[in-house]
Amino acid sequence: MSEPAEDLRKSYASLLRDRDSTPAEVGTGPADAAVGRQSAPQDSPAPPSPTRIVEALLFVGGEPLTATRAGEIIRGMSAEQFTQALDGLNRAYRRQGRPYAIVPKGDGYVLALRSKHRGIVEKVFGGPREARLSNAAVDVLALVAYRQPATRGEVDNLRGADSTPLLRQLVRRGLIQVVYRADAHEREVSYGTSPRFLELFGLRSLDDLPRVQDLQVL
Repeated sequence: MSEPAEDLRKSYASLLRDRDSTPAEVGTGPADAAVGRQSAPQDSPAPPSPTRIVEALLFVGGEPLTATRAGEIIRGMSAEQFTQALDGLNRAYRRQGRPYAIVPKGDGYVLALRSKHRGIVEKVFGGPREARLSNAAVDVLALVAYRQPATRGEVDNLRGADSTPLLRQLVRRGLIQVVYRADAHEREVSYGTSPRFLELFGLRSLDDLPRVQDLQVL
């Protein structure tokens, strides 16, 4: 988690210590929230709810927020309560017509603009420069995606041509990255797809790649 997120956590912890000597814990139901409101001094602000802390952490940004990380910051928050908090926030965002939503990314979640509002960002900051891949580069990218980790020699054998320039091009564009086979006797260079590859193609993980039998139907 980034330093701003850690500073945010410390600020919340300070608020909670001012209210009570025990760490903040997630309530078990509406009754707990009601008791908290009745017992809170009238002249001191009530501490933020676990859901608001989750929302603030998402606004801070940085690495995707996971249930494990949220549980470390908010004592007593379970994975189920974390999911419920995200669902509740997304329902509120939809009801209020907010231009953003909480979406999965990698192992966690991030706050992102809805697709229909992304054009506004492009108008303000300029859209990404379009870069087309050649058919040969697409072939190499597909081979790496489905056979990773794949060595240059394996890609060359499958294509029947030298793939070195294309592999370098894909690495420069951030679509693939250099990895190493764990069981190789020598540190043989091999390639795999990058997180940017998943993001650009709208995939949560490599499990979302079309299966071979699906491709045969197309």
